[in-house]
Amino acid sequence: MTCKEIQEVMPDLALGLAPVSGENATHLRSCQVCAEKLSEMQKTMALLDEWQAPQPSPYFDTRLKARLREEQAKAPAGGLAWFRKPIFAAVATVVVALSIGIGLYQRNSDNQPIQPGTAVSDLQQLDKNHDLYSDFDVLDDLQVQPDVTANP
Repeated sequence: MTCKEIQEVMPDLALGLAPVSGENATHLRSCQVCAEKLSEMQKTMALLDEWQAPQPSPYFDTRLKARLREEQAKAPAGGLAWFRKPIFAAVATVVVALSIGIGLYQRNSDNQPIQPGTAVSDLQQLDKNHDLYSDFDVLDDLQVQPDVTANP
């Protein structure tokens, strides 16, 4: 038996629910660490058995009932208190629905085609063809070499 296996049954051994016999006893005789842990657990269980829980005050129930009556008296009696939560839920639902609607409207409005010839469409065209237009600058920088083979 290994230390891990004995540690799994150690609470039962300490409480006396399982007898210390066979492989358990052999392991406890050979392993000083496990034997000390079992001894400490048995001492702890013995101390817990001796402990007495304190008795509650004889006036505990009376004070508790009085406190409950005070708290119930503080709570709003009837009125519109029941009406607040449904109104809050309805307002929250309307806000969520409006935000979803606005989001869908904006998404659909972004996909509409822009009419050609406007400033916005020109800028979009320039942005799409940036690489093409940047090559034109390279062409402007090239100097034209005169053709020597040509006869004037």
